[in-house]
Amino acid sequence: MGMHKNKFFRNTLGMLASFVVFTGCSSDGPVIEQPEQQYYEIAQSRMRAKNYFSAIDALEMIVTRYPFGRYAEQAQSELIYVHFMNADDEAAHAATEKFIRLHPRHPNIDYAYFMRGITSYTRDKSFFARLFEDNLPKRDISGAKQSFSELSEFLTRFPDSQYAPYANQRLIYLRNMIAKHELTAADYYLRREAYIAALRRAKYVLEHIPNSSENLRALNILKEAYGNLGYLDLLEDVEKTIVINYPNQELEDSKTESRGFWPFNREAPKPPQQES
Repeated sequence: MGMHKNKFFRNTLGMLASFVVFTGCSSDGPVIEQPEQQYYEIAQSRMRAKNYFSAIDALEMIVTRYPFGRYAEQAQSELIYVHFMNADDEAAHAATEKFIRLHPRHPNIDYAYFMRGITSYTRDKSFFARLFEDNLPKRDISGAKQSFSELSEFLTRFPDSQYAPYANQRLIYLRNMIAKHELTAADYYLRREAYIAALRRAKYVLEHIPNSSENLRALNILKEAYGNLGYLDLLEDVEKTIVINYPNQELEDSKTESRGFWPFNREAPKPPQQES
């Protein structure tokens, strides 16, 4: 009796397997595409609910199970966004690099270049961890410098992109921040009477970070360093430059950079949905 039951059970399983295979192979409806679309719709629903962690799972299912499907490339671009909004900046940056490498002609390629620059800055956690420390000259701002370079490349490649205004705003902030870092180090050297080192930092800002908010501060550091070193001709040149370019020095000193722009907001645009 037991043998007959086992045989019946095996035959039933075989029939069910045959039915599944037959249905999947013979149907000319969207048998494979429909689950892919369902994953995509689930991902969109989770993003609307700001459940980015779960949205990642749904998008990765599309990329893994349907790498050549109609939603695969769109899912890869949206993975950049959801990783960023989920505060996983390393994954977001890796996703931008992968998208740029695999889809250089995709309509969303400007988005990938833009987000690469944004995530280079936000993933520099070592900088954020030391943001308010007193030992400012030792800060590592390599992430900010990489972000500046990548956003500059983005603007060169895509000057008319919809993301260009935001990139320009971020570049202004980064330029000023990098200049501040260099001059904080210069002030550090001045206090220790290391005037040559202070000169190098101030000159770097004036020559390599033009149009920053710190030009006057850099000139004043040059002025102090030249005075202490006894370089009177150079001191006179700097003083003339300050008088000509900054006649209202006290007013300039009171200005602050990019009022209202707070760089730590985790905000980013979602990539446009492309027609499949």
